[in-house]
Amino acid sequence: MPDRAPQPVDRQLPTDEARDLISLVRDIAQREIAPKAAEEEDAGRFPREVFTLLSESGLLGLPYDSEYGGGDQPYEVYLQVLEELAAVRLTVGLGVSVHTLASYALATYGSKQQQVEHLPAMLGGGLLGAYCLSEPASGSDAASLRTKAVRDGEGWVITGTKAWITHGGIADFYTVMARTGEDGPRGISAFLVPADAAGLSAAAPEKKMGMKGSPTAQVHFDGVRVGDERRIGEEGQGFAIALSALDSGRLGIAACAIGVAQAALDEAVTYATERRQFGKPIADFQGLRFMLADMATQIEAGRALYLAAARLRDAGRPFAKQAAMAKLHCTDTAMKVTTDAVQVLGGYGYTADFPAERYMREAKVLQIVEGTNQIQRMVIARHLAGPEGR
Repeated sequence: MPDRAPQPVDRQLPTDEARDLISLVRDIAQREIAPKAAEEEDAGRFPREVFTLLSESGLLGLPYDSEYGGGDQPYEVYLQVLEELAAVRLTVGLGVSVHTLASYALATYGSKQQQVEHLPAMLGGGLLGAYCLSEPASGSDAASLRTKAVRDGEGWVITGTKAWITHGGIADFYTVMARTGEDGPRGISAFLVPADAAGLSAAAPEKKMGMKGSPTAQVHFDGVRVGDERRIGEEGQGFAIALSALDSGRLGIAACAIGVAQAALDEAVTYATERRQFGKPIADFQGLRFMLADMATQIEAGRALYLAAARLRDAGRPFAKQAAMAKLHCTDTAMKVTTDAVQVLGGYGYTADFPAERYMREAKVLQIVEGTNQIQRMVIARHLAGPEGR
C-alpha cells in the first residue's frame, strides 16, 4: 500500500539554506551511505571515505565559524543533520557528533592563534577527531581521571590510558583531558594531541553488541610530548571545558537517537502495511495500530525536546538541564521504539535480514555514551533541587 509508506520527516527549518542543506544530506545518505550500511556494519568496517566526503561537503564543521571552515549553522539545524545521518547509519551520525565534540574545545576555548593554525584542517580539511575523557577506572566519575600531563621545559609529557574512545586508533587528533595539578576537577587541563605523536597508540577495538563499524578502543599515552601551544584554555580549566562540551554533545546523542528511532518506526510501518494475516494487513489490527501511534508520538516528543534545547543554546541561554532531559528521553525512546519495531516484525524482526534488530542493538549504547541515563537523572535533579548532601 504505497500511499501508507513512510515519508521523509517534515522539518521546520529556519532558512532556505537549511532546507537545501537537509536535501544535500538526504542525497548523500541515500546515495553513499544507505546501500552499504548493513553489510559494512556486519563486517565491522568503518566508512572513512564517507567522512572524507562529508568533510569535502562542509558537513563536519556545521556549528562552527565559517572563518575557520565551519558552516555557521545553528544547533537547531546541525542536530537535524545528525538525525538524518543516524537514521541511515548510526556509525556515521554518531561519528559526526563525536568529531564535533572533539573540535569543541579548540573552537570554543582555543586562542586565536590555535584556531587559525588547527581549525581549518579539523573542520574542513579531512581530519577526524576523538574525545578522550573516560578512563578504565573513571567513567561516570570523570573528575577522578588519572592520566597525567607533567611540565617538561616548554611543553608537557602525557602518560596514561583513556577508555571507550570512539574513533580510537583511526582519529587524526585527540582532545585529551589530563591531570596537571591537584586531585579533583580543578587539577585537569585540556590538550590537542596529534595522532602521530610518538608514544601514542591504540588497543584493539572493543567487541561490541552494536555499532560494529565504529571503532571503540583504549588509547595509550606513553610519555607523549606536546608543546604548551597545544594546551587548550587555562591550566586547570580542562574539566570545565569537558563538561561544557558534553552539554552540547548530549544534544548530538539525542538527535542520533531520534534518527535511529525514526528509522525503526519507518521499517515497522512499511512492514505492517505490507504483511497480511487473516486476510488483511496487520496494520489494520488495533493492537498494532496503537503500538505504531505510541512509537510515533514518543519520537515527535523527543524531537521537540532536543530542538527546544538547541534553540536555547542558539540564543545563548542556559541549556544544560534541557540537554540532559533530551539525552535521557530521546535515548530511552530509541530503546523502546526499536524494541517495539522488532516486535512488529515478529520472527523476521529477530533476523539480520531486516534492519530492526540492528537498530535495537545500536539504540542500547545511546543510553550509555556521554553520560549514562542515570547520570542524566542526577544532572536534572541537581537543577531542580540543588546538589546532593547540602
